[in-house]
Amino acid sequence: MAVGLAIQSEGGQYTGKITVFVVFSCMVAATAGIIFGYDLGISGGLTSMESFLKEFFPRVYNKMKEDKKTSNYCKFDSQMLTLFTSSLYIAGLIASFFASSVTRAYGRKLSIFIGGTALFAGAALGGASYNIYMLLLGRVLLGVGLGFTNQSVPLYLSEMALSKYRGAFNVGFQICVNIGFILATFINYGTVKIKGGWGWRISLAMAAAPAAILTIGAFFLPETPNSLIQHGDDHENAKRMLQRIRGVDDVQAELDDLIKASHTSKSVKHPFRNLLQRKYRPQLVMSIAIPFFQQITGINVIAFYAPVLFRTIGSGESASLMSATVLGLVGLGSTVVSSLIVDKLGRRALFHLGGIQMFVSQMLIGGIMAAKLGDHGGLSKGYGILLLILICIYVAGFGLSWGPLGWVVTSEIFPLEIRSAAQSITVAINLVFTFLIAQAFLAMLCHMKSGIFFFFGAWVALMTGFVYFYLPETKNIPIEKMEKIWREHPFWKRIVGHDQEFEKSKIEGA
Repeated sequence: MAVGLAIQSEGGQYTGKITVFVVFSCMVAATAGIIFGYDLGISGGLTSMESFLKEFFPRVYNKMKEDKKTSNYCKFDSQMLTLFTSSLYIAGLIASFFASSVTRAYGRKLSIFIGGTALFAGAALGGASYNIYMLLLGRVLLGVGLGFTNQSVPLYLSEMALSKYRGAFNVGFQICVNIGFILATFINYGTVKIKGGWGWRISLAMAAAPAAILTIGAFFLPETPNSLIQHGDDHENAKRMLQRIRGVDDVQAELDDLIKASHTSKSVKHPFRNLLQRKYRPQLVMSIAIPFFQQITGINVIAFYAPVLFRTIGSGESASLMSATVLGLVGLGSTVVSSLIVDKLGRRALFHLGGIQMFVSQMLIGGIMAAKLGDHGGLSKGYGILLLILICIYVAGFGLSWGPLGWVVTSEIFPLEIRSAAQSITVAINLVFTFLIAQAFLAMLCHMKSGIFFFFGAWVALMTGFVYFYLPETKNIPIEKMEKIWREHPFWKRIVGHDQEFEKSKIEGA
């Protein structure tokens, strides 16, 4: 079944329509984003929830409630508390490399199914925890699930989507992340009011609901045509699937490109080793730089610890949780805007716009906290509201740019022969720095105080310049023809060479 929006084969585009079949399949796969966002929101809320702290982190609870001498910036400084947040990401880092082999050898569906199963088990164990060890084991299982789903789902979305709308489909993953975050903040806001102090169990266990949808849905997801060709010689089966997801009969041009890419892919026996070749240098750099920059924006400081930050500046428990909900709604709205304009304005324009917005807001946040928030006491109501507005502006800038585009660009620039390996590196780098920042943030907040916002703001300025000079535009380019953007880029063409040199290196590499 198809709906309008037919695209003719012009300027490198393939023929096709946006079909209900593709939309539904991508919605199920993108459920992984809901779980990712839900965990971000739940983790941040729980670390400021008194009943949870009293149960598992009594020292932090006592410092927050009774210690009047400790600085505002240091009350939550606990390595065990940050380990609760960050253990998930180190587990995801290790799992992502196993996920690469599974995705390459057995297809995207199996990786999504394994990820969904691990997420469900981790959520169930977290909700049933009665000591810190069970709690951390549940986090590790969630990390394994995210390692598999974050590796496979962006690839799945890019391979299923028509190139003209690939950006919008991939931003759908980030929209789901924002939806998950908002759901988590609402649930935290409700469960904190449950008498008896066991509401945190509901917060942790509710992640099992989207995990169940993802796990069951994986049985019914179609495999991508790219994967069908890569894992078999039945090109007719792949052609029928391509006709079904594109909603047209004339798919030969796209099929030929997929077959050609598959032949190149099968000649590569060691994709991780191949990534080191000169012809893949741009992709290798981007697979490292983009996820690194995405984390060093400081967004996870806000996502993990928004309630902690608001409690730092003097908000109460319920007010801090509701402030996090506001941030989630702002992030969702800006990400939806990004999905509507990313394939029109392009990736680079949104990176620049969002980067400027984030930089300015972070400088102002740091300045206000430096001038008005001391080591003890809190901010006035007026300055507290102003800080919330500035943090919303920052979150909106991230939702417009680095939030969705960090996944969009890295899922569309890799050729098939290195795609699963390069995506694993992207996920691994993302998780490494998510882990490091999550583990270090509370100590950084304690020692750097308001200067932490200047620290992240400087990185935002640097990464905006990096995009300007080194990232070519990728909008509307078919995924199997993406290699041409590097050969035409002023900087990268000096490394990968022009068309004839590139083709020669490809033949020699095979």
